[in-house]
Amino acid sequence: MARTLFDKIWDAHVVADLGEGWALLHVDRVLLHDLSGARALQEVAERGHRLARPELVFATPDHAVSTAPGRTSETFAGGARSLANLRKRARETGIRLYDLGQPGNGIVHVMAPELAIVLPGLTLVCGDSHTCTNGGVGALAFGIGASELAHVLATQTLAQRRPRNMRIRFEGALPPGVTAKDMILHAIGRYGTAAGTGYAVEYAGSAVRALPLEARLTLCNLSIEMGAKMGMVAPDATTFDYLACREFAPKGSAWDAALADWQALPSDAEAHFDRDHRIEAADIAPQVTWGTSPEQVLPVTAAIPQPRSAGDRAALDYMGLEAGRPIAGTKVDWVFIGSCTNSRLSDLRDAAAVLRGRRVAQGVTAWVVPGSETVKREAEAEGLHRQFLAAGFEWREPGCALCVAANEESVPSGARCVSTSNRNFVGRQGTGARTHLASPAMAAAAALAGAIADVRGMA
Repeated sequence: MARTLFDKIWDAHVVADLGEGWALLHVDRVLLHDLSGARALQEVAERGHRLARPELVFATPDHAVSTAPGRTSETFAGGARSLANLRKRARETGIRLYDLGQPGNGIVHVMAPELAIVLPGLTLVCGDSHTCTNGGVGALAFGIGASELAHVLATQTLAQRRPRNMRIRFEGALPPGVTAKDMILHAIGRYGTAAGTGYAVEYAGSAVRALPLEARLTLCNLSIEMGAKMGMVAPDATTFDYLACREFAPKGSAWDAALADWQALPSDAEAHFDRDHRIEAADIAPQVTWGTSPEQVLPVTAAIPQPRSAGDRAALDYMGLEAGRPIAGTKVDWVFIGSCTNSRLSDLRDAAAVLRGRRVAQGVTAWVVPGSETVKREAEAEGLHRQFLAAGFEWREPGCALCVAANEESVPSGARCVSTSNRNFVGRQGTGARTHLASPAMAAAAALAGAIADVRGMA
């Protein structure tokens, strides 16, 4: 029987069929961060259990650490206790901890692919909904709750209901100025935030195959914003080239054996998908959200839509916007380039290319937060940090920062922020903050214009 990429990975990891669509899965890798990870390790210890496979567990602080230049673990006092607990449990259990300032430290979904902790065909979990990001390398990666995380740590297994298969094909060539962030925002705007509920989503098509690996991670990152726990891209030569020689990638003959397995993972030509969508890449323009949900999104050239529901009206009121007016030209106060969505080296290069030789508009506070210590060092080696500083951005330390505002870093109430992150929920970036999601290049354009702007007009 022809099988999808998802089917192949799921079937290879079933330990036991639990009936009624449920299975007990083996989990290959576990990621921990300073909030949910520290709590899960503590719960395992309090219950008197040992970690089943500590060598398969990887931890890093990211959510509740300051990203201020020169920060220490004590800079944000509110997160210091969680970090201290994570350090203590890591020492006790022998798991790998990539601590502040060390190579490998960073946002958990940035450091895992760059270290090749996640590999094609693996299952990976983390107590964070954006774990789906890691599906960009062809893995089955998804977020889980605190009790589930403790169960995995103690047993290396997890009970899960099998989702259905969905494929979204992006066909053709992307127009200039359009990125993976625009692709996924366009898809969410078209199909809605509930479209993926109960599905594992595979992104396919010629436009996806043309994406570099880091862009595929961005594409998968927002799968959860479509309601899907899992987003995936089939591994190919682009994947293999990215992973080769990274820290936890197989070496020597083991690489050759792994490669043979990985090449068999893509969905079979006759595989059945329960839902199959097609999007023409040429139809996608740079996107920006106007409301308080990722599905409230439009091309930067469009006008703010008339409300079709009470939720739309509430979103317009919260965002301080008027239906019928162009979204371009809307004044902004803050710009944030970072998060597990768009903080990799390629993202910083895209933004820096827009900024080169220009200055941030007066009155705009602009931050760039590298996704990991490795990204930060590589960007500095290229001189990107000097370009950002010269343009008027703040160059900060790795961490989640303004994405979730869990570290006392927030956008002031009433201020409008163009953000490269993944959620524009009410209060997500701070109480009363107004968030517009966009790509790094679009965020850089907004910083320069002091307003939402079409990056294609800034060549």
